[in-house]
Amino acid sequence: MNKFALQSRFTPRGDQPQAVQHLTSNLQQNIKHQTLWGVTGSGKTFTIANVVQNVQRPTLVIAHNKTLAAQLADEFREVFPDNAVHYFVSYYDYYQPEAYIPVTDTYIEKDSSINDEIDRLRHAATHALLTRCDVIIVASVSCIYGIGSPEFYRSENFSLRVGEAMPRNDLLESFQKQQFNRNDLELKRGTFRVKGDTLEFMPAYADTTIRVEFFGDMVEKITEYSWPSGEVIRRMEELEVYPAKHFITPEVVMKRALEQIKHDLDKRLNELKRQG
Repeated sequence: MNKFALQSRFTPRGDQPQAVQHLTSNLQQNIKHQTLWGVTGSGKTFTIANVVQNVQRPTLVIAHNKTLAAQLADEFREVFPDNAVHYFVSYYDYYQPEAYIPVTDTYIEKDSSINDEIDRLRHAATHALLTRCDVIIVASVSCIYGIGSPEFYRSENFSLRVGEAMPRNDLLESFQKQQFNRNDLELKRGTFRVKGDTLEFMPAYADTTIRVEFFGDMVEKITEYSWPSGEVIRRMEELEVYPAKHFITPEVVMKRALEQIKHDLDKRLNELKRQG
């Protein structure tokens, strides 16, 4: 398990050592609410970084907006270069909710534009939280909005291990359940392609590609490489595959919901028919 390791040529000075000590002690005593006071440029981020190293807990930092969140993420990456510091903000470049103007009888359809790179960063943050403990997530207030169930997201992952059997049809079905799209022409995030005994896919959280080579139904080799250069980054013995979308629902839950919808429909239709 990786631990937070602060790396800086600076050390806490002035009131910072006392602040670090008090914040750390109170956290260890499970005191829920604390406030660190300081003017702009007084080193509050560096103080909190020292606290994070002391308590060794996954940390969520919430900022007012995307710009400030990006600045804080860069500052934390600078002092925690070997740990996972991720940026989690709304992926909408543009969002127009649906609306109706009665005076002119005008209906405005919902419209939005999603930033693909920010979507990748959101998935990278989720993946880091599920796979390691040394994680700092710097987010805007949009992180409070629902992105689906963490339990569902985690339950739908599956493993690939060199030397283990994985029938081709079962593997393709697993990718489809995780909302990967098959695209044999253009490989991009959230897609996979199959050529003979080789399957390639690009995880939602990465800008690299995974190549899985089979010998019959047995996984023979797993390789991560750069896309589109094809340069090999590393060989892997095993790999956890996570969903391509945050909004994912297991099949058993989906079936239960559909049955409930049908039941509610029949009940409502009978009420309306009785009313004529």
